[in-house]
Amino acid sequence: MTSRVLQRTLNAGEHGGLRVLECLRWPTPFGSGLRLYVGAHSELEVLKTAPDAAVQITDIARVGDNAIAVGGAPSGTGAVEFAFGADRFLIEAISPETAYFDSCDVMLAQRFAETAEQALDWARRHNAEHGANGFLFFDRAEASAFGRELAKMWDLEARAMVVSSPLPLGHLSMPPVGHLALAPRAKSRAFSPDPWLAPLGEPVLFDLLRWRFLARADTVVSLDLSDFLTEPVDGAGAFDLIRQCHTGMMPLRGRAIFPWRVRRDEVPRLEDHICVAEPDVQVPNRWGVAVKRIDAGALWLPGKIAGVPAVADEVLHYDQAMSLRFPEVEVAELVNKDLLILGEHLHARAITAGHKPIQPPAKPKPAATAPLMPAPSGRVAVVTCMKNEGPFILEWLAYHRMIGVDDFLVYTNDCDDGTDTMLDLLAARGLVQRRDNPFRDTGGKPQQSALDAARSEPLVRDAGWLLSMDVDEFINVHVGAGRLQDLFAAVPDASLISMTWRLFGNADVAAYDDRPITEQFTRCAPHLIRRPHQAWGFKTLFRNQGLFKQIGVHRPRGHLGQDALWVNGSGQPMPERMFKTGWRSELETYGYDLVTLNHYACRSVESFLVKRDRGRVNHVARDQGEAYWFRMNNNDEQDLSIQRHAHGLRVAMAELMGDPEIAAAHNSSVAAHRDKIANLRKDREYAQLYDSLTGERLRRLSRMHRHFGMNVFLCGPSVVPDKVLEPDLPPNFFFNTAPPGQDAAQ
Repeated sequence: MTSRVLQRTLNAGEHGGLRVLECLRWPTPFGSGLRLYVGAHSELEVLKTAPDAAVQITDIARVGDNAIAVGGAPSGTGAVEFAFGADRFLIEAISPETAYFDSCDVMLAQRFAETAEQALDWARRHNAEHGANGFLFFDRAEASAFGRELAKMWDLEARAMVVSSPLPLGHLSMPPVGHLALAPRAKSRAFSPDPWLAPLGEPVLFDLLRWRFLARADTVVSLDLSDFLTEPVDGAGAFDLIRQCHTGMMPLRGRAIFPWRVRRDEVPRLEDHICVAEPDVQVPNRWGVAVKRIDAGALWLPGKIAGVPAVADEVLHYDQAMSLRFPEVEVAELVNKDLLILGEHLHARAITAGHKPIQPPAKPKPAATAPLMPAPSGRVAVVTCMKNEGPFILEWLAYHRMIGVDDFLVYTNDCDDGTDTMLDLLAARGLVQRRDNPFRDTGGKPQQSALDAARSEPLVRDAGWLLSMDVDEFINVHVGAGRLQDLFAAVPDASLISMTWRLFGNADVAAYDDRPITEQFTRCAPHLIRRPHQAWGFKTLFRNQGLFKQIGVHRPRGHLGQDALWVNGSGQPMPERMFKTGWRSELETYGYDLVTLNHYACRSVESFLVKRDRGRVNHVARDQGEAYWFRMNNNDEQDLSIQRHAHGLRVAMAELMGDPEIAAAHNSSVAAHRDKIANLRKDREYAQLYDSLTGERLRRLSRMHRHFGMNVFLCGPSVVPDKVLEPDLPPNFFFNTAPPGQDAAQ
């Protein structure tokens, strides 16, 4: 086994309107085979070779803005002459060098700004822990000395190669990897594009490296130099598991790991990363592949092997060390530090390596941090947050009292529309309890701060069932008489019942009207609608049995490990993995047979203007403009099932409005809401937003969500071309685009 570090350069260049990344040529019984990799921003129509050309293109595969052209040429080596129409030019053809990594277990990594020392440390770890004996580093930097520096210090009995390109391969409009603008918590920040070190803009690079260098390797794992395979379990390393998997390919699922803080003037290292976020911060998917077991036509791409299926329970895991990926970015810019917890295994690894990382400060545990204790009662309690919801309180309260909610604990902040006045009147009559939201004192988010404070309240401690929900959410029980007791009777052994959202749109209603929203807004998303992510969010009713430490926004948090039957809205068991981070349903877990959570996130267009003006209680820094409306406003189908309670609701509301003080408070809130609408519509920005939201384009888009991919919702409605709105498209058409910051559409 040689320990040399080979250095290679792609033969990339511009040729007659084509941005050629590489041309491979190998002998066949009939001459030479060719594989031409064409980069983005090329004039692909010139790939039609002239009939008399010595080189013939027989097949062209499009990969986003890239293309892979396959064909043949006369026998020989070296440059080949292409004849595209009247243009003829030479392209240097390279013979594949697959013998170097023959039968090796190879780690394939992009290198951005990491040092040779960091790369060697990364290689040593994967060599020692998983037995990697081949390393291919693709150096993305311009005119870099990385390869020479690595060669000087390389001391592993493993083969290594550094490959570079004379052309930049990053997205032309994106910042370099490691820039603050790409950090998980990044807001809109100015940056200078860096096509050399930006995220990869030429996805065919991985397939190119396969055919030029890796086609005879035994197994290959694709990671970046900030990514680390988790340590072997029961002695089985990643390469052994890949060899044994069913399809020859295993996806890698990653999580972000963080330092609490890196010491001043020190370079971040893996051992500083001793914290994980709760819930996990997700990072891109990677893959591992048994090269000789997969079909030659399978396409190697950055996040997957196209054409090779994965088996659900065959997954490898890796950690992305965030301060290695973002070395110049403060930890607080990467993650809300309130979400960080010490990873005991990560900390033990650092200590074993002789490092002393900075640990998170110990948090005192007041009495409220004890687990929620079992309650003998069968009372149902709801905890909620409100800010300027005055006009909508009575309907929500009357409805949920009618279907079986016993107690309401409401936290408010910064209300100026009479919400506090209304709630205090209701509290004086024993219908609710109101508290000031303590989030400014705790420094946390408004909603979670309120839920943490609620744990010490007698109303919560004495409840039999608990639920965190919002005033725009209505529980819609489909069994029995439509009451919560009917739901509990349908799943008597359940400890948790998750109710999946069904997004209700504005039903083309523009003007605010003081009528029940459950009566006005009857159009909604279909049951089967996986996009956007919010479409299948859920809220969870759970028994107060001492099984959890905290109330969470979507489900209780801090599962103590005792047995608990968790069911979905159809009464089917939920998978155990949901206990940790679950907040939305999946194809296997959504269900509406027993209960739905009707989510009226938009209401009328005029009311939405007020919602945008005040911000959301759980995401105070996020704007709620056109993109939010587009995601949440789904008018695809009509659902009248909640109307079974329409008569009872009107009776219940009339009873509340029979109290003169409550009626006066409600009318005052309605007047304040209307005044706010009038003022906002005088503002040019809000007037433009109103015109956009009431326009024909967004009205039609609100009935087309099922036809769009996730990236459309991430980017906003402006990325949808007008031709998608044409009425003659097939009923099953599908449109997606590139993620934010990229250019390609599909």
